[in-house]
Amino acid sequence: MKVLVLAAFFALACAEPIVYFREQFEDGDAWKSRWVESKHKSDYGKFVLTAGKFYGDAEKDKGLQTSQDARFYSLSSRFEPFSNEGQTLVVQFSVKHEQNIDCGGGYIKLFPADLNQEDMHGDSAYNLMFGPDICGPGTKKVHVIFNYKGKNHLINKDIRCKDDEYTHLYTLIVRPDNTYEVKMDNKKVESGSLEEDWDFLPPKKIKDPEAKKPEDWDEREKIDDPEDTKPEDWDKPEHIPDPDAKKPEDWDDEMDGEWEPPMITNPEYKGEWKPRKIDNPNYKGKWVHPEIDNPEYTPDAEIYKYDSAGVIGLDLWQVKSGTIFDNFLITNDEKFAEEVGNETWGLTKDPEKKMKESQEEEERKKREEDEKKLKEETKEEEDEDEEEDEEKEEEEDDEEEEEETDSNLKDEL
Repeated sequence: MKVLVLAAFFALACAEPIVYFREQFEDGDAWKSRWVESKHKSDYGKFVLTAGKFYGDAEKDKGLQTSQDARFYSLSSRFEPFSNEGQTLVVQFSVKHEQNIDCGGGYIKLFPADLNQEDMHGDSAYNLMFGPDICGPGTKKVHVIFNYKGKNHLINKDIRCKDDEYTHLYTLIVRPDNTYEVKMDNKKVESGSLEEDWDFLPPKKIKDPEAKKPEDWDEREKIDDPEDTKPEDWDKPEHIPDPDAKKPEDWDDEMDGEWEPPMITNPEYKGEWKPRKIDNPNYKGKWVHPEIDNPEYTPDAEIYKYDSAGVIGLDLWQVKSGTIFDNFLITNDEKFAEEVGNETWGLTKDPEKKMKESQEEEERKKREEDEKKLKEETKEEEDEDEEEDEEKEEEEDDEEEEEETDSNLKDEL
């Protein structure tokens, strides 16, 4: 028996990872034969193959980029159908919002194999939806949505996505023990239980509908002291006539009416009297509604499972286009996915950043040169204007001298 267990363990440990789908767009326009654009609408946005304005490798970083603003996009690719029953499911891809996105999706959808790709649209049933979504400062999240028994369920946690202009790697791991993990840039950012972090199942416990708080249950921790009484001299008016005010000498009762002194805050006013508080001798604490097992709850050890997966799709909306999708991978091996991530995104992320920083430095220098040139041109124009003004003044002075000379000659004659 021990030998069989060891043999089974060894077989699992040595098993080759299964790659259900992988796309890195390394064969030019051949991607068009593998990806199908939906015809559900006639005005879907177009994808183009490019590495973008900055990249780590001009060829390896080529991916599908949204190219038209304010459009829906609907594109999908088919692979050999499979079920993840009894095994891990890993979905991984990279997203680059090089347009500094203000509102738009960067997620993927995994569909059952029976999807009609040419009719794919926003209401098409899917297995899961995963990836970043940004819209203004309030929405910057990573969607993790699972379809369970015909209903889409959003994760109960808030996972913040990357919102810069660089390429980032997104990985979703779903395990057959009903646990999950979300990674960004090959680092875990969230994990937990499918049952606990989604509302797939009714709660295990519910409040006992038969239980009621006893009528004599006292939840008041403090009460008014029955022995405390209001002092006889407590009640004083809040405002009183100013005793120091005097009727103005020029006040005319017939013209101005009867004079009344202005009101001031009464220094003896003590506010509303309230009895002091004491500990409630009958305090029983906060009543807690007892719970019972929920008769509608039924455990499900296969929340993670999908009987059929066969299409991956980009079904999204973007206000400002420019997002690049690349490095798609669907596998059953999370270690393999991590290695692929390091070999793709991991090798080009630093050169990509360096290229962008270099471009920004060049743009900064160009701006400074343009500003300097503009200042010099402005200074030249100002100098020319000043010279013209001086020449004009000199001409005016000469004319005045000539007129004065002529006038003097006339006087002498």
